[in-house]
Amino acid sequence: MTSVPKSLPKSLVDTPALDRWLAFDRPGRLTAFTGKVELGQGILTALAQIVAEELDLAPARIDLVSGDTGRSPDEGLTAGSQSIEVGGGALRLAAAEARARLLAAASLRLNADAATLTVEGGAVLADGRPTGQDYWSLAGGVDWTRPVSGETPPKPAGAYRVVGTSLPRDDLAQKLGGGAYIHDVALPGLRHARVLRQPFRCATLAGFDEVRLAARHPEVAVVRRGDFLALVADDEHAVLAALPFAERLAEWRDDPGSWQPPVAADERVIETGTPPATPAGRAFEASYSRPLLAHASIGLSCALAQYDGGRLTVWTHSQGVFLLRAQLARVLGLPVEAITLRHAAGAGCYGHNGADDAALDAALVATVLPGRPVRVLWTRADELSRGPLGPWMRGRVAATLDAAGRIADWRYDVESAPHAQRPGSGGQVNLASAEAIDRRFAPTHVEDLPEAIGGGASRNAVALYDLPHQRVGVRLATASRIRTSSLRGLGAHLNVFAIESAMDELADLAGADPLAFRLAHLADDRARAVLTEAAAMAGWRADAPRGEGRAQGIGLARYKGKGAWLAAVAEVAVDEAVRVERLWLAVDAGLLINPDGARNQVEGGAVQAVSWTIKEAVPAADDRVPALDWDAYPILRFSEVPEIETRSVAPVGAPPIGAGEPAQGPVAAAVGNAVARALGVRVRDLPITRERILAAMEP
Repeated sequence: MTSVPKSLPKSLVDTPALDRWLAFDRPGRLTAFTGKVELGQGILTALAQIVAEELDLAPARIDLVSGDTGRSPDEGLTAGSQSIEVGGGALRLAAAEARARLLAAASLRLNADAATLTVEGGAVLADGRPTGQDYWSLAGGVDWTRPVSGETPPKPAGAYRVVGTSLPRDDLAQKLGGGAYIHDVALPGLRHARVLRQPFRCATLAGFDEVRLAARHPEVAVVRRGDFLALVADDEHAVLAALPFAERLAEWRDDPGSWQPPVAADERVIETGTPPATPAGRAFEASYSRPLLAHASIGLSCALAQYDGGRLTVWTHSQGVFLLRAQLARVLGLPVEAITLRHAAGAGCYGHNGADDAALDAALVATVLPGRPVRVLWTRADELSRGPLGPWMRGRVAATLDAAGRIADWRYDVESAPHAQRPGSGGQVNLASAEAIDRRFAPTHVEDLPEAIGGGASRNAVALYDLPHQRVGVRLATASRIRTSSLRGLGAHLNVFAIESAMDELADLAGADPLAFRLAHLADDRARAVLTEAAAMAGWRADAPRGEGRAQGIGLARYKGKGAWLAAVAEVAVDEAVRVERLWLAVDAGLLINPDGARNQVEGGAVQAVSWTIKEAVPAADDRVPALDWDAYPILRFSEVPEIETRSVAPVGAPPIGAGEPAQGPVAAAVGNAVARALGVRVRDLPITRERILAAMEP
C-alpha cells in the first residue's frame, strides 16, 4: 500500500478544504480545481490523469478549472518543474480522500462493509455487483468543507491504469482547430490598444503632440498616465496604423538620477567539506559566461481587461495569477477582492515574459475607459526587447588536482543579474507600466530565490560530484537598468555549463576520459545511471579522435540538486558554423504521469538549450536594449533541430519530480564540450558562434 505522506504539499496546507479541489456538481462529471496553468507543457492532461486514477473515472469525464482567482486554489506560480510534484501531489491526496469519504457514505447507505466496495467508472460495486449507487448519488452525504487530512493512502503504483499512459493532450485539439489562445478571446464591444514603450527604463515622456495624432488618426484615443501612453480604438487596424506615427511624435528624455539601482544582499556563500591543508597539485582556472536572453515566444504577449461597476476582470496568460492580482490591486488602488484574473493559454513560455506586463497594460486602459473590454497585444519589438530578459551570468571555476588526478579542491564564483523579479517578488511590484505611471513603483531592492526552492543565480551552482571541498560564492549585480527575471532553468543553464565544461577541462588535465573522470567523482547511483545510459545510447568512445570537426560531448546535472537527473550527449559538426546533429538524453524524473508529455518537455527544453548555446544573445549596448526583430535576434530554425533520442531510466516506484527544466544545463554543456573536442579549442562564452570560435583559435 502506498504510504501516507509525512507532510501535506504546500498547496493543501494553504487551501485545505476538499471542496476547493473537487466538486461532483454535474451528473456524470467531476470538476477539479487547480492553481497550475497550461503553458504548452500538457500539465492539465497529466493532472486529470492523476485525479482519474484515484477516483477510477475516465479522464474524459473530468473538467479542470485552472488559474481562475475566483475559483481555483492559490498555488503560487506554475514554475520550477513543480506542477506534478506539488500541484499533482495535492490533487492526488484530495482525490484519494474524496474516494474514501464517498465509499464511507456508500457503506452507511448500503449497510455494507466498506472493504467490500469498489468503484468502476464512478459506479459503486459490492463484491463486484452493481449497487445502484455512484459518486453523484452519494455526494450529498459528504461534508466537502472538511479539510483534506492526507491520511488516506493513494493507490499503489502497481494498481495504476491511467497514470503512466501517454494519453493525448486535452488542449491540442482546440489549439489545432483554432480558438484556444488568449489572442482568440472575442468579447462584445472590444476595444484595441497598443502601448508606446519607454525606450529605456525610467525614461521620461517629455512631449507628445496629441493634436497632430488626432489630426491624422481621429479614430484613435490616447490614454496617458505619467510616462505611460496607450493608443485605443475600436478597430485594431486603426491602432496599428497610428502606432508608428505616434512613436515619432513621442519625445523621450533621460533625467539624471531617474534610475536608482536596487540594493541586493551581500554575497551568498555555500561551502561543504574542508579545504586541503596544502593546496598542492595541478591548478586549473577558467571563466564562463552567458549573455542576456529573450524569451522569444513566437506568439506575442496579450491580455484583455474589463472594468465595470467597480470590478475588474483580466484575462491573462500569466504563470502566477494570484501574485499578479495582488500587484494589480496595489498599482490601481483597488481592493484585491474586486479583481478577478482568468488564465487563458498563451503561446507557451517558461519563465517571466511579458504576460504580466500586458495584463497591467490592459487593466490601466480599462480602468480609464470603463464599461467595455480592452485588448492589448504586444509588438514583436516589445516581445523581444521590452519584456523581462533572462539574466546575463559569469562564472569562474578554480580547482586543483591531486597526484592521483582527482579533484582536491573546488571553488566556483558566479555573478549574475537578478533572476527573481516577478510581480510581488521581494515585495516589489516588478511591472514595467507601474514604473511608467509612478517611479515609486520601481524596485528598491532585489533578492535571489532561497535555496529551499532551488535558488536563482545559485541554482545548480553546487556541483553534484563528490568533492572533498567545495566553496560556492553567488553575487547579484543590480547596476543595470535593463530588467531581468526568471527564464527557464534560471541559473542552472550557465552554472551547469560552467561546471560541466570545467569537468571536461580537468579530465584533459588529468589525462582521463571525460566519462570515466565524472564516474570517478560520482557516488550518486541515479546520477551514474543516467550518465552511463546516455553514453551507451550514443556509443561513447573514450578513444574518439579530436580536432577533426566532428565530435561528441557530454553533460550531466540533477536539476536544483533535488529534482530530475539528466545526462546528455551531443554530436556536433563544425565548419562554417556549429551544427548540433544528434542528442541522446537519459532522464530520471521518477514516475512519469504521461510519458509522451514528459518526453516532449525534456526534448523541448533540449531544443531551446541548443538555441541558447549556439545562437541567442540580446545585443544590449550602453545599458539599453534596441528594438529587436528576428533578424537581430535569431533563434534555432526547424531545419536546424537535431535528431533526439530520449530514454527514461527512473527506478521502479520512484515518485514524480518534474521534467520541464532539467535539460537546459546538461545540453548546453554537452554541446560546448563537443565543440571543444571537435576543434581542439574551447569557447567558454555563450553563444558559441563562428566569431567566437575564430577568436578562440587565434594564437
